[in-house]
Amino acid sequence: MTWRNPEFELGGVNHLALVSSDMRRTVDFYTQVLGMRLTKTIDFPGGSGQHFFFDMGGGNSLAFFWFRDAPDAVPGVSQPVTVPGIGEWTSAVGSMNHVAINVPEERFLEYRAKLKAKGVRVSPIIDHDDSPEGYATELHDGVFIRSFYFQDPDGILLEFACWRREMGTEGDVSHAPKTAADRIRVS
Repeated sequence: MTWRNPEFELGGVNHLALVSSDMRRTVDFYTQVLGMRLTKTIDFPGGSGQHFFFDMGGGNSLAFFWFRDAPDAVPGVSQPVTVPGIGEWTSAVGSMNHVAINVPEERFLEYRAKLKAKGVRVSPIIDHDDSPEGYATELHDGVFIRSFYFQDPDGILLEFACWRREMGTEGDVSHAPKTAADRIRVS
């Protein structure tokens, strides 16, 4: 039985909108490397910007803005510096840390190899489990999601992930949420 939201009939992500420094390069990466279909393009008046949409599958879209006057990204602030398993991946409050794209588990390793063959630098595979470290050194039945990370040409952190079981079962929600008072302020 699927859980039903009693407040709103939500149907997943309509689209996630990110900012590109070079829309042509973004289109090339998402269509040629990841195989997404470009579904809608918009030019803003006066050449001030563009808004392009890509089909991610499952009724979900990934969108990009290109703004003529957009400030440059600040790795380590507006986005992670690199990918988990390779280096620093923290980003600032209010930033978009990464986009996780669902892939079938039976094709997970194939897709990782395919990206590597296309020249994309990918992270080690991370098998997320409930151990104190949060990941396993070997695949086992307690691994609830497998993933690896990579970056697009603008450094946007992407993840291919596959669920290994249904979430929301007993023990899946067992941690008290941290508050702003728990943060270490970095200046």
